Amino acid sequence: MSATQISLQNVGKRFNHEWIFRGIDHTFSQNEHTVILGSNGSGKSTLLQVILGSSVLSEGELNYTMNGRSYAVENSLGLFSLATPYLELIEEFTLTEMLEFHQKMKPFRDGLTIDSIIETLYLVEARNKNIRYFSSGMKQRVKLGLALLSDTPFVLLDEPTSNLDAQAIEWYKQLVDDNKQDRIIIVCSNDQKDEFSFCTSKLNVSDYK
Repeated sequence: MSATQISLQNVGKRFNHEWIFRGIDHTFSQNEHTVILGSNGSGKSTLLQVILGSSVLSEGELNYTMNGRSYAVENSLGLFSLATPYLELIEEFTLTEMLEFHQKMKPFRDGLTIDSIIETLYLVEARNKNIRYFSSGMKQRVKLGLALLSDTPFVLLDEPTSNLDAQAIEWYKQLVDDNKQDRIIIVCSNDQKDEFSFCTSKLNVSDYK
């Protein structure tokens, strides 16, 4: 049994009187990466927010374990990194400033420097450019880099290939492959297989209505 896990026990979430999902029992374990599948509006992103602890459960229990130690939801944010369509970058910053600011809150993985990360993102020529002038694809690469290159045991990715062209999708797949060891990665997807080809487990939200 893995000493690093996220455990959902009979988890449910409702808005007003409507259940978005109910009765989810699932354990996310280290190195067993999982895709959460479902159509638009099915509750995938809501479930991701529940896993993150930013959306309160309507019923059930959520437990985090890291190296055999349990963490309360309110103490767990430092364990997570996140890339989602609704997560905004600070557009007044240059890329270098964005990375420096992020590093103060959440360190990058061992051996990584600001310069090496910019090279990994293939954004060397844009390092001093304000993020507001980045294309949607460039912004998505920054979001994915911040999530996967941060030193966190849990990585949450919501529709990670959004705004990526074919070349950038291959870059994303390589970035995941290089940074997936000894972590739990959870991907939300509309069944875009390039987003979750590395996943070994599936959870379909439509099974819990």
